[in-house]
Amino acid sequence: MLTLYPRTAAFPGLADTGIDDFLVRFRRESGFLIWLGVLGGTLLFHLTPLLTVFVPLPAFALPAALREKHASRVLSSRIYLLRQAVFIVKMVAGLCWGADPAVRAKFGLPPMPADPGTWRQS
Repeated sequence: MLTLYPRTAAFPGLADTGIDDFLVRFRRESGFLIWLGVLGGTLLFHLTPLLTVFVPLPAFALPAALREKHASRVLSSRIYLLRQAVFIVKMVAGLCWGADPAVRAKFGLPPMPADPGTWRQS
C-alpha cells in the first residue's frame, strides 16, 4: 500500500497517515470477502514483478524505483483480474489517505468529523 501512495513534495504519503490503525479497524468492520480481496491483491502485487518489470523478485525486495515502476504497470496491466485485484488494495489505501487531515488540507477541505462509531456489520 505504501508504494501505491508514496510521499511527494506536494502531498504526504500513506506512511504519514496512520495506515496501521486504519487497517486494524478496516479488518474489524469489513466483511470477509473484501478483506480476502485486499489480501489477495496484496499477494498478487508482490508476486507479479516478473510480469511487469521482468525481475524474478517479490515487489518488497525490489529497489524503490523499480517497485514504483511495477506499481504503475500492474495497475495498467492488460490482465483484467490482476489489475482489479491490485486496484482493491489501492482503493482501501485511498480510504485512509483521503481521510487524513493533512491530505484534506492540501485539497482545501476541512478535516473529517470524528467517526461516531455507529457502524455495525450485520
